[in-house]
Amino acid sequence: MTDDVITRISEKGEITLPEAVLERQHWDAGTSLIVEETRDGVLLKKRPIFTPTSPEDVFGMIKHEGKPKTVEEMEQGILDEARRSFAKSIDPD
Repeated sequence: MTDDVITRISEKGEITLPEAVLERQHWDAGTSLIVEETRDGVLLKKRPIFTPTSPEDVFGMIKHEGKPKTVEEMEQGILDEARRSFAKSIDPD
């Protein structure tokens, strides 16, 4: 990393980060940051665009009506789409 840089807290509680740090982190104006307190001080991390989820959080979110597809039917559907996509890529008309 680089040498330590000193900054000050404004009367409004704001700090200014050095431009070089902002560029290396790819942080532009308006970037949302997570402020995490650690034993050694404060850690700033870019906030993810989407909230992290696990499969358990989203299973069952998409409703399906009708008989479930078998593994064979799903594999055939994938194969059919791959063939269709390939045929379109070599003859787009």
